[in-house]
Amino acid sequence: MKKITILIPAYNEEEVLDKLYARINYVLADLTSYNFEVLFINDGSQDHTLEIIKTFRDHDPRISYVDLSRNYGKETAMIAGLDYATGDAVVLIDADLQDPPELIPKMIKHWEAGYDDVYAKRRNRLGETWLKKYTANTFYKILHKLSKIPIQENTGDFRLLDRRCVEALKQLRETQRYTKGMFSWIGYNKKEIMFDRDPRAAGQTKWNYPKLCDLAIEGITCFTTTPLRFSSCLGALISIFAFIHMIYIVVKTIAYGETVQGYPSLMVIILFLGGIQLLSLGIIGEYIGRIFNETKRRPLYFVDEYNGEKI
Repeated sequence: MKKITILIPAYNEEEVLDKLYARINYVLADLTSYNFEVLFINDGSQDHTLEIIKTFRDHDPRISYVDLSRNYGKETAMIAGLDYATGDAVVLIDADLQDPPELIPKMIKHWEAGYDDVYAKRRNRLGETWLKKYTANTFYKILHKLSKIPIQENTGDFRLLDRRCVEALKQLRETQRYTKGMFSWIGYNKKEIMFDRDPRAAGQTKWNYPKLCDLAIEGITCFTTTPLRFSSCLGALISIFAFIHMIYIVVKTIAYGETVQGYPSLMVIILFLGGIQLLSLGIIGEYIGRIFNETKRRPLYFVDEYNGEKI
C-alpha cells in the first residue's frame, strides 16, 4: 500500500492538539487502503505540546515527531518535516484546524488521478480582521506584478505534495525561505481545491503584523529583483529632471540676469532626494543582508529528538 505522511508543524499548540488528533483519526478511519504517518514538528514549543505528542505516539504507532532544538519558525519547521517525511506523498496542514482535515481524501483522489501538487485555495478567511484580509490581498497583487513566477493567491501551506515535489523542495536550502513561492517555483502538475477557511479551533495565532510584514518582505526579495530595478529607474528619472531644472536655472540666470532664489524649495528638494537615497539604500541593504545570511551556509535547523532518540 502507498504511504502518505501528514505533516503538522506545531508551536505552542497544546490547546488544540486533542481536537486535531480526533479529527485526523476520524478522516483516516475511512482511508484503509493507505498507510499513514502523522508527523509532528515541534518547533521549540514552550508549553506541553511535545508531551501531548508523545502521549499520542504511545497509543498510536502512526505518530512520529521531530523536536527541533529551538523555535526556528514555521518555514524552517516545514523543510525539517519534509526532510523526515517517509511517505509517497506529504500532506501539509496547520495544527490550528483552520484548514479542515476532511479535505484530505479529496486531495488523495486528485493525487491518484495524476496531480503532483493538490493545493487548497481559500474561498473566504473567517476569523480574520478586515485589515489582515486587505493587506493580504494587496500583498499578493504587488507580488504578482513584481514576480515573473505566478504565485498562488489566497493559498496557504495546506496541500498534498507528491514525493517528487518533496524531493525538489528538499534541494532548496536557502535560509531566507518563502515556501509559498517555492511551491510555485518548482512547477509540476497542480490542482486547485476551493474551501472555506475556519477560525482557529483554540489557542492564539502566532502571527502578528510585524511577522507578517517580515514574511511579505521575504516573499518579495526571494522571488524578484524588481525593487532594485525600481530604485535604479527612480534614481535615473530624478537625475534627468534635476539636470533639466539645472539647465533652466542657468539659462534663466544668464539670459534674464535673475538671481537664484528659493531656499525653501531647495530644502524640500534636498530632503526629497535624501529620502529617495535612504529608500534605495534600504532596498539594497535587504538584498545584501540576505546574501550575507546565505553565504554563511549554516544548517537550517538542529534536531533535539526524533521519535524518542536524541540526535
